Amino acid sequence: MSSYIFVSPGSDPGAGRALVDPMLTSARPTMGTCRPDLRRMVKPGDHIFVVSGSRGRTYQQYVIGGMEIDDKLEDQLEALRQFPSNALRFDAGQKHGNIIVTPEGVQHPRDSHSNFETRIKNYIIGKNPVVLETEREVQLGRERSLDILSDLFERTGSRVNQIMGRNRKLSDTQAERLRRALEEIKREARP
Repeated sequence: MSSYIFVSPGSDPGAGRALVDPMLTSARPTMGTCRPDLRRMVKPGDHIFVVSGSRGRTYQQYVIGGMEIDDKLEDQLEALRQFPSNALRFDAGQKHGNIIVTPEGVQHPRDSHSNFETRIKNYIIGKNPVVLETEREVQLGRERSLDILSDLFERTGSRVNQIMGRNRKLSDTQAERLRRALEEIKREARP
């Protein structure tokens, strides 16, 4: 198995910077533009987890969540047919959607990614998402993520990049431990 955890540089849902890809909070979680290298390597049964970015260092980074890989589509044209609501769009300036191909098979005019042909391959369909969403879950995630990651990788640090860098491969055991830690945070945060 090839599971991974990575940092999404511009994302911090707890601070109002949406996580656009992967889309973990939808009925069927998906991942379509971010990290084409990881999307190429994973297969059904693997897991992908994502950590908030550190832009401005105003907020402590935290593990936002993750999903188990259920299926992988060859390209985004097929994804667009199956998940039309995941097409790239903008609402009040906020980017939504992780399908950057138009029905004509060309790059969406408002997408700024380079390497379009590489980015539209290996569209991930997930299942069993676990996401820290509520204010209390995010708070606990910020408080505990460094300890969770330090324990997971047997490495200490005061910042995520000192513990895992930009991304890190996870063993099956590590992926399961991380999932359990996030589920425990969600349980503890319940009123």
